[in-house]
Amino acid sequence: MNHSLLIFLSFAVGVLVVIQGSMNARLGVLLSNPLLATAVALSMGAALTLAAVAITVKHYPTLQQVDDVPFYYWFVGGALSVFGITLFYYVIPRIGISTTVTFGLTGQLLFAAIAGHYGWFGMPAEPISINKAIGMVTVLAGAILIRS
Repeated sequence: MNHSLLIFLSFAVGVLVVIQGSMNARLGVLLSNPLLATAVALSMGAALTLAAVAITVKHYPTLQQVDDVPFYYWFVGGALSVFGITLFYYVIPRIGISTTVTFGLTGQLLFAAIAGHYGWFGMPAEPISINKAIGMVTVLAGAILIRS
């Protein structure tokens, strides 16, 4: 796939996260519980994902492939999703979407750079260069400036 298209799609993900976070945070306010909003969002997401899988997946993993997956991979991602999404829906109505996303993105960028540097989670190692370090400091400074 074209690199420019991948960059555009990455940008689109950021836009969608803001829309999704805003709408579901509001749902949490209307339901008086961000955890209920998370349950609704993840249930709808699961239903749509299962429908997409049923329509698009032609070859399912073998039992051996399923058996080879470490047990924690079946649970950790979902547990982190519940915690992260609920926290997102809790924080947005209290400090605003712009501040929440700014600091959320800053946390993602800084942690991604560190995790990438060490190749954590089975990802390719991407050493932190001086330019990347300057960029990380700039992102953090930008987040602080956006908040002030």
